[in-house]
Amino acid sequence: DGVLTSAQDLEPHVVDWRQRFRRRAQAVVLPRSTAEVAQVVALCGRHRVPVVPQGGNTGQSGGSIPLAGQDDSVIVCLRRMNRVLGIDVDNNAMAVQAGCVLQTLQEQAAAVGRFFPLSLGAEGSCQIGGNLATNAGGTAVLRYGNARDLVLGLEVVLADGQVWDGMRALRKDNSGFDLKGLFLGSEGTLGIITGAVLKLFSPPGQQAVAWVAVSSLRQAVGLLSMCRDTLDTRLSAFEYLSRAQVDLVLRHVPGHVDPLPVAAAGYVLVELSDASRGGQITEVLHTVLGRALESGLALDVALASNERQAQAFWRIRHSVSEANRAHGVSLNHDVSVPTSRVAEFVERATAHLQQAHPQAQVIVVSHLGDGNVHFLAIFPREFWAALPDAAAHATAVRQGVYDLAMACGGSFSAEHGVGQMLTGEVTRYKSAAELDLLRRVKHALDPAGLLNPGKVLPC
Repeated sequence: DGVLTSAQDLEPHVVDWRQRFRRRAQAVVLPRSTAEVAQVVALCGRHRVPVVPQGGNTGQSGGSIPLAGQDDSVIVCLRRMNRVLGIDVDNNAMAVQAGCVLQTLQEQAAAVGRFFPLSLGAEGSCQIGGNLATNAGGTAVLRYGNARDLVLGLEVVLADGQVWDGMRALRKDNSGFDLKGLFLGSEGTLGIITGAVLKLFSPPGQQAVAWVAVSSLRQAVGLLSMCRDTLDTRLSAFEYLSRAQVDLVLRHVPGHVDPLPVAAAGYVLVELSDASRGGQITEVLHTVLGRALESGLALDVALASNERQAQAFWRIRHSVSEANRAHGVSLNHDVSVPTSRVAEFVERATAHLQQAHPQAQVIVVSHLGDGNVHFLAIFPREFWAALPDAAAHATAVRQGVYDLAMACGGSFSAEHGVGQMLTGEVTRYKSAAELDLLRRVKHALDPAGLLNPGKVLPC
């Protein structure tokens, strides 16, 4: 029962959740242990069969789906390796298998009075191995960092079937190269992550959440600077949504209510958290936002008066993907630029898109605190269906946006990874020296090129 070969059983594993990549594979294997993963990888290596690691298959860039033409691939799905191996409360560490669902880890940490901060919209189905392999970001990066910042140790199956046991729960270990850093964000191209030791934190004793209307993205950046100066580490989230994005959520996703009565150009979802339980953090946020209103950095504020209202604000943020899919054909550009240049990038990219592709509706969602911008171009389905070459049109749209992100000192991939969708951008934007280094690392760890081939680097 650990090997699936029928078309019906393979179907959920050979198409990504956004229905953008549909491929073939000769089998899906479901190992129960690291030893079984190692045996599968070694066997595939002897027969020169490509191996595609897969977690919850919630990725945005096709990283867990075989390439076209690689129908002999074997998908290694880690969903059965879903045990929490141990929690060390005094060391604030949790050892887990790679197939654990992210939400389960959050709940297991909470059950012993600890907090695991990685949080994203797919947390009910994504797996921690995939989160680490793609260096997932999410909504808590501002305070806690990306996925790679939450890892103390790793266990990895290498391309030849060897197992590297780096499951150390140490915060200081200057005994050699940072091997775990190689595999974090490598999307399964250098090895298969089978286990991890994760950092835990003291849970927030109190939180405060507000929905803030702003007249522009530049005003939102100014508000962020004020909040950072005043609130320091208590600022745990600072999310920006354009008015057009909020309208799509209200239109397409039932159960939402507009938090403020007057429409504005955009909105910021601000969250503060503090380990203390004094109950004053809401007053702190109220004072800071009052100053923002007086100085003109905010137009209006809805301060959550209870947990239910705070969750309602967050549900709007987490509903954006569902709303955008329902509205049309969405091209999501997951870029990052320095926070000081976010407004410049969005203004330039919007002007470019309106001139070159006037059929597109521009939507902006941003983890503004860390400079990550989801710049979306949404096209009417009927327009998209009538295109003679939709793939070429998508490429033209993306290259225009990516060119502008790079011109603003940014990156074409902030948190979604490269997968198979953005390998062309890797060769387009990376320097010759950087490409050479990437290829050397890949060849050193996977000389036959069988681990997730065609992802991150072109074949």
